[in-house]
Amino acid sequence: MSRKLPLADGETARTACARALIRTGVDEKTGEVLTSAALVERVGWCADLVADMTSALLAGHWNTADVNVLASGEDAGGRKLPSNAWMALRRLGWTVAPEGVKVNDRIVRIAQETAGRALRSAKWRADVTAGVLAAWPADPAKRTAEEWDQVRAAIPGGEYLPSSIIRSRTRQITAFERKHGRLPADVFELEPAPHVSRILLLAACDGQQAAIERADDGQWALLRLQLPTRPDPQEYRDWTWVSCPITLPPTNAVIHLPTVRITGGKVRADLAHTSAVPKAGLSGHTVALGADWGLNTLLSAGAARLHDNGTIVALGSGAQFRACGVLAKQYRLRRISERLHAKTDQYTRLADPALDGKNAVLAEEIRRVSQRRSNLNDALARAAARWAVDQAVAAGATVSYLEDLRSMETGGMGRTQNTRMSQTVRGQIAERMRHLAAEVGIAVVTVPPRNTSKHCPHCLTPLRHRKAPDRPAVSGWKWAICPNPECGWQGDRDQGAWRRIAARGLAHQTKTIVDRSTGQTVIRAVVDTMEDNAVITATEKTRRSDRSKTGPTRPRTNRLTPRRREVPSPARPTGPAGRRPEGHAPTGRTRLPRAAHRHQGVTTISTPSTRRHRPRGAALGAGFHLHAHASPPRWAEPVPDLTARMESLS
Repeated sequence: MSRKLPLADGETARTACARALIRTGVDEKTGEVLTSAALVERVGWCADLVADMTSALLAGHWNTADVNVLASGEDAGGRKLPSNAWMALRRLGWTVAPEGVKVNDRIVRIAQETAGRALRSAKWRADVTAGVLAAWPADPAKRTAEEWDQVRAAIPGGEYLPSSIIRSRTRQITAFERKHGRLPADVFELEPAPHVSRILLLAACDGQQAAIERADDGQWALLRLQLPTRPDPQEYRDWTWVSCPITLPPTNAVIHLPTVRITGGKVRADLAHTSAVPKAGLSGHTVALGADWGLNTLLSAGAARLHDNGTIVALGSGAQFRACGVLAKQYRLRRISERLHAKTDQYTRLADPALDGKNAVLAEEIRRVSQRRSNLNDALARAAARWAVDQAVAAGATVSYLEDLRSMETGGMGRTQNTRMSQTVRGQIAERMRHLAAEVGIAVVTVPPRNTSKHCPHCLTPLRHRKAPDRPAVSGWKWAICPNPECGWQGDRDQGAWRRIAARGLAHQTKTIVDRSTGQTVIRAVVDTMEDNAVITATEKTRRSDRSKTGPTRPRTNRLTPRRREVPSPARPTGPAGRRPEGHAPTGRTRLPRAAHRHQGVTTISTPSTRRHRPRGAALGAGFHLHAHASPPRWAEPVPDLTARMESLS
């Protein structure tokens, strides 16, 4: 389903995806209500048919020539190929005929759409691999400056390509050369055909295969699709319509046909929807949020304001998103996964048939651990992105600036630290930030990370990094001190970094562009003249009024809290109908419990002794802890004789 969304001035369309669970369905031909298990079985039969046809298409066209033809955008007659992948494959004559089964043309469309998207995505990897092979260095472990320029020139758009991508492709080619004794011809020899997932891309269908309609109340939608009644349908009568209700969140967005998949033994739908949101601008921002990436402190963020005179000031001291507990669990799961993979590799090298059972058990455990890691990363990315967007909304910012750390590779920090840095979910967090920020009209722009943590945010002087503020002579990385005597700024390394990022983004906002390949807003490079203005102007400290002593000091008592009653209590309880005595003794008892006569406060603890301390008051219900009892009322204490120590003055 495709509908036009009416837009007002200053609005743009935003297409997102929501997860939904399909619990049941109704077979329209027989009227049978399908259980969850029956629905999973029928959707699985259809997904298997699509996966087999998709695998056949990928196997037949997984080569350089066919991928280049599809990516060129023109057919043999010079006509422009359609944007839909299935239509482009049909224009090129790339089709598939299932054997031994009867499927309608729309099921073939789903297979062609899935295969076409996979083939189009392979074009970028093919260009990168071809460029790396064309400029293969003399020493793959260490390229010279000239070799870096050559490999970037050989890759389309390689000028701004992160160096980490080139290094990873180089390591992949080196592993192939070590195994086969030669370089691969292209990426299609380096990588096998991609794995085909069991999904149904219903967006490639029309009303003859699937349809979705929203109910009048807007709280649910009805998805109708044709599903087979057997795993190998032989005729069209083996396909029947199934109606599946889907619960919708309270929104007025236009819904489209979903992508149906089977996950965890349940049928889930990725429901696409389009809504109108405020349009985010590329420039003209005055309040911006700067966010800096960290390891234990995952995000440090704060807002800055650009004034009319060009000065930039920080709004507050910023905040930090700490995820130490989640990251500790993530590291533990990573270590478990590494040990499981090491065992599996050992069993594979032994090649003993008696170990096949153990290998299968390890493979299942690896899958479970991987699923736990994936769910943990997904939850962490959602929480961090939500926190960052909330910080921007609270500060009234119209743009958020992030570091582009795709090319970051830590050096000299050890193998474990490098692995932790590489497995941080920065990409997922940035993607979800764009998704959430677009909902409120906030732009998310990536900026170059050069010297954001190295230079002072107030004077751009190289900082001195120390271990802690109280240890200024011990080298470290957490605490930063500006050596400029005229500045003297010092603070947390990450707190200074977000100031630098926000100031750099506001100073370079006229250089913001939209990357055509990814659709993301970025600032490509740092301009020196603009960088000179990317400083945070220090605000004057608020001076307190004169606090010199002008009179006597007010007397203070050592008692932390006032007494409950300021009047003397009666001599003894007068009965159930009398006045309420002071303390915790109940008013309905004329005789106090034994524990009330103990001279024992609420902070008393047992003293070490060979005999176990057994307070009877607690056993009788007069105390609220084993070694803590209610304080005795004042009237139960003996009144001291004030004249006992009086002596004659003569």
